Amino acid sequence: MAETSGTQRILGTLREENGAGVVHVEDVYDTDILDLWSAITDPARLARWVATVDGDLSVGGQFTATFTSGWEGSGRVDACDAPHQLRVTTWSDTDAPGVIEATLVEEDAGTRLIIEENGLPLDVYQYHGSGWQTHIEDLAAYLAGRETSNWGARARELSPSYQAMLAGSHA
Repeated sequence: MAETSGTQRILGTLREENGAGVVHVEDVYDTDILDLWSAITDPARLARWVATVDGDLSVGGQFTATFTSGWEGSGRVDACDAPHQLRVTTWSDTDAPGVIEATLVEEDAGTRLIIEENGLPLDVYQYHGSGWQTHIEDLAAYLAGRETSNWGARARELSPSYQAMLAGSHA
């Protein structure tokens, strides 16, 4: 899945579906599925690598979130099949609803996390690609006990690779 662009490992792909952008990122983490599930669903752990989340996190519940990217908005838990799948819909005052789905799969080398965000405007979804890669790299750093990145700087560094991916899809 991962491609290398120069010396960068690219962990995502972009595609269009039903007139909207879809970002797909994935990586394998050196931890078991229960630990990774906790890292993506426990608000105290989420705050260490991706977002502060507050509210009702049960299926059908609504929450607010502030991501390290600076995005702030609301969400709803649409589906939860612990520890394998989580699907949420997010929105803000300026953004239409989008769906984020996380899928966890046990493998010999650890646990694979697959994240797809869909429903993104076509003029910006490439930026979500570099942003989501930065988030899942930060998850790896957090799980390994390392400092997370300067989110903005890392996303800008990855942006040309995702921009090129988008340009290639229109060739």
